[in-house]
Amino acid sequence: MNLQQLKYVIEIVRSGSMNEAARRLYISQPSLSKAIKNLEEELGKTIFTRTSTGITLSPDGAEFLGYARQVVEQVELLERRYFNTAPSPQLFSVSTQHYAFAVNALVEMIKKHGSDKYQFTMRETRTYEIIEDVKTLRSEIGILYVSLFNEKVMMQLLKEEGLEFNLLFKASPHIFVSSQNPLANRSSVTLEDLEDYPRLTFEQGEYNSFYYSEEIFSTIPSKKSIQVSDRATLFNLLIGLNGYTISTGILSADLNGSNIISVPLEEGEVISVGWIVHKKAQLSRMAKLYLEELERIIEFYV
Repeated sequence: MNLQQLKYVIEIVRSGSMNEAARRLYISQPSLSKAIKNLEEELGKTIFTRTSTGITLSPDGAEFLGYARQVVEQVELLERRYFNTAPSPQLFSVSTQHYAFAVNALVEMIKKHGSDKYQFTMRETRTYEIIEDVKTLRSEIGILYVSLFNEKVMMQLLKEEGLEFNLLFKASPHIFVSSQNPLANRSSVTLEDLEDYPRLTFEQGEYNSFYYSEEIFSTIPSKKSIQVSDRATLFNLLIGLNGYTISTGILSADLNGSNIISVPLEEGEVISVGWIVHKKAQLSRMAKLYLEELERIIEFYV
């Protein structure tokens, strides 16, 4: 085993394919494949599972990746200390449901810990894709919620995929509405109060199960319903159509401005927001720093 092979494994995971990794590493795809095969033979374990649609990390590969990242990071620290080599770009990726506080945490992490070179990825995406990203280690961390309605199904799914859920905070449901909405000045609202307003939700694509919905009470019919794919569109529609969406109640004035108001929803549901991680993965330094900023921001808001 050598350091270059460890770097190859890290780059393949980051790139998502053998061909793209070979291009970024400036070597041929057959040479890269041979290097990985030799490493697997030496270890006596399968790092990547090959299929007709590409490659994914095996359970052993997920565990190996965590150690490989630690070794490469430590070697780079030694090289910078004693050989004055330029630091490699910092790497980190997170997949999340559409939460402003998740973006805030990345902003703060970069401000405090970002170097001259970094390659960070934040994917605000669908629930199923968050789980897939963390399962395949395309992202180190995923951020999503569970509720009384979907908790049993989601926890079973995470267990089957080799993932674990770590609670960040619990919140009672709120609605987000325009500051000009007639409901904005209410101390609280009920589901009945919302019947005549457009309900805005995030679409989930082909995995449009109620269990994957980003909003609680998704099984309750609505006379007016609009699905969107991003937060900017949702907030524009909240303002333009006097619509509403149901969420945690945590808003960031820095990111969302003062045009959106959070109003408590009088329902007995609880929203548990947390981060998911692969059970066999070891978090990188940047992932740990991100979680520190995330917890700090959550503590400030909650």
